[in-house]
Amino acid sequence: MKRKLVTLTLAGALITSTGAFANTSTIIAGENGPNGPNYNGNETIKNERLHSYEEMSDLLQKLDQKSEALELEVFGQSVKERDLYLAKFGMNEDNPTILFLTQQHGNETLTTEGALQLIKYLTNNSKEVKHIIENVNILVAPRLNVDGAEGDVNFSLDDYVSGTHTRYNANGVDLNRDHVDREQPETKALHENVLQKYSPDYMIDLHHQGTQTTLGDTGELVSGSILYPTNSEVDEEVREQSKKLGAVVYNAVDSKGYGLLSKYPGGTAQTISRNGLAAEYGISTLLFEMRGMADHYREDYVLGQKSNGYLIQQAVVAMKSTLEALADDTLESADASFWDTLPESNYSGE
Repeated sequence: MKRKLVTLTLAGALITSTGAFANTSTIIAGENGPNGPNYNGNETIKNERLHSYEEMSDLLQKLDQKSEALELEVFGQSVKERDLYLAKFGMNEDNPTILFLTQQHGNETLTTEGALQLIKYLTNNSKEVKHIIENVNILVAPRLNVDGAEGDVNFSLDDYVSGTHTRYNANGVDLNRDHVDREQPETKALHENVLQKYSPDYMIDLHHQGTQTTLGDTGELVSGSILYPTNSEVDEEVREQSKKLGAVVYNAVDSKGYGLLSKYPGGTAQTISRNGLAAEYGISTLLFEMRGMADHYREDYVLGQKSNGYLIQQAVVAMKSTLEALADDTLESADASFWDTLPESNYSGE
């Protein structure tokens, strides 16, 4: 009999929706290449095409009911008492464990759309999927900042382009700067009920950046940027494995023809998950910043829906490639020397 959803906290009942699933079909960028159409104040922003919280909850629970491979947990609640979900596959103690974390920032939405596609993919019974699940433990935490993604916050969004999504949680806190103090319920639950409980070996933290990020000073717009942990307290072996994780993602995205990645110029603070989780828990981490955001008070950060298809697919490609590398034990042979010549991001926006 199918396992029921496991709730790790007492507060909050499951929220379901009778709404139809959002359309997540993939399109290729075509002549737009890795640049994609800009918003520039002209393109209509249709964020209703993204999964709302209720639609996401409904999808996850339906997949949980249909699939024996998936176990869905609620690992905590947000400020506004929305449940935080964790999708689990595998969980063999002899296998490596990887965590995919999305939407610490509520306006960085397509990473979660990609994660939902990945979860759906992992519920099919194909030979390829069975091989992955037999050899890798997979944790997917889609949408950590569920309140910010709903625009249900204790401050005004009147100065935002669409007024629907914000970077911050309901208390106005950046969750990706709360990985030391853990004062917010979302980050506290992530550490206590996911990181400390399941001890992942690897993590990809998926985000979004502004639309005008370029490949060094070439002026060529990128579809994303990546970076390993740069904090000085991170063990060198952990950092090297992180770089190999980046090599797998870079090669997979680059081979598709619609992706172009740069090296993200990130900071070294442990309050950032890329650094803090690597230093504290010995997790090999990779930051993946994808192009454009669903909403922001800066128009040059917002990208319209015409680019959604290929950017969602880029996230799926990044996640699937790491699962395949771990399942086939090819991560160890990944050549991380590309980092030495990968141009750092520049930004041509305002």
